[in-house]
Amino acid sequence: MTSNVKIAWKSVSKRFGEKIVLDGLDLEAHEGRSLVIIGGSGTGKSVMLKTALGLIAPDKGHVEIDGQRVHPGDPSGPGLAQIGMLFQSGALFDSLTVWENIAFKLIKAEGVKRSEARERAIEALGLVDLEAGVANREPRELSGGMLKRASLARAIVTRPAILFFDEPTTGLDPVTADVINRLIVRQVKSLGATAVTITHDMASMRMIAHEVAMIENGKIRWRGGLDGVDDCADPAVCAFVQGRSVDD
Repeated sequence: MTSNVKIAWKSVSKRFGEKIVLDGLDLEAHEGRSLVIIGGSGTGKSVMLKTALGLIAPDKGHVEIDGQRVHPGDPSGPGLAQIGMLFQSGALFDSLTVWENIAFKLIKAEGVKRSEARERAIEALGLVDLEAGVANREPRELSGGMLKRASLARAIVTRPAILFFDEPTTGLDPVTADVINRLIVRQVKSLGATAVTITHDMASMRMIAHEVAMIENGKIRWRGGLDGVDDCADPAVCAFVQGRSVDD
């Protein structure tokens, strides 16, 4: 069964000074599927996401969402309103309560009244297994796992068609990481969303992914189904997944 292309990176290149980060990268994420991107540090994974968000302009090539080109710096561009993002650090505003953080886009971008936005924020908290009482707390009062859940609630509160996850389990103990992974899977399935996840966590990859792509030297070195990751047809993929150097 095939699915429609939701996001397409088309010959995307980006350099910063002398460093080539993306080098004619081509990749597609399909509607309703979960794509996990792996690769070493500094290989351009986060830059990839930022080009799709319109935060970084490619030097060459472009990104398309639903077949329409993303124009960097245009907040009303195609597809951007349907994206939810879970940042690596959580990125909650310290000056706002938890519910105000979750409802930020509803209030500021969609013009939802504060009373309705608060109700939707509390509903989103429930979807990530946090009690309504958390809504009025400040981010500094939350544990690392609770921060990740609140950040996930913010990502899903607008019921997005696309979800981006940037290292969703970084800094979490294995048990808490497993909880976050299960919540991500549940919400992606519930929303029927297209998900793109960057991770170094192989346990997370195995739980979240339908498909996996490995980026190396600014290009996609390998892409395939999750079951193909362990086939070791590509030694670099095998070494990365097993946590060893290629020469071992």
